[in-house]
Amino acid sequence: MSLTELFILAVGVSMDAFAVAVCKGLCLSDLKFKDALTVGLWFGIFQAGMPLIGYILGAQFREQITAIDHWIAFILLSLIGGNMIVEACSEDEKDELCCRDKKKELAPKTMLVLAVATSIDALAVGITFAFLDVAILPAVSFIGAVTLVCSVAGVYIGHRFGLKLKTKAEITGGAILVLMGTKILLEHLGIINI
Repeated sequence: MSLTELFILAVGVSMDAFAVAVCKGLCLSDLKFKDALTVGLWFGIFQAGMPLIGYILGAQFREQITAIDHWIAFILLSLIGGNMIVEACSEDEKDELCCRDKKKELAPKTMLVLAVATSIDALAVGITFAFLDVAILPAVSFIGAVTLVCSVAGVYIGHRFGLKLKTKAEITGGAILVLMGTKILLEHLGIINI
């Protein structure tokens, strides 16, 4: 696999994390670089780790993993996105950003769910790597680094535009997550081919 092919793959794999990072940026009212870096590190590490796990598991579990990965991503992203929409529409949150408590927004439990949800498809990429002539450690390191950079940029983009749009941005961010999960599900079921 050439560096160009790996870069294209890394950007493609990181797009889910980028979209969720944009949503994260919407929720952070007082953004500092370390907050964006925290999001980037969670997503980058999981986007690197999942292909590594997939590579290790190899072909022996391919059918079992690919049979349910789209359902897992759909359920997690729909729950998270739905919760964002509900919070944005609740009376208590009408005049506030979605999350005033940065510790809660960047808590390991919250970030773990998001990191798994956005990187589950990368597991299948790792399984594919097991069948190709790929130097796995440089490949997953590159994917992780690209995802980290895209995610940090996504947090800043979301923060900048989210402060102006508030509730509408929260609803849009939640809808993006739900639609992303639905797209993953429909693609894997063969209903759409994008």
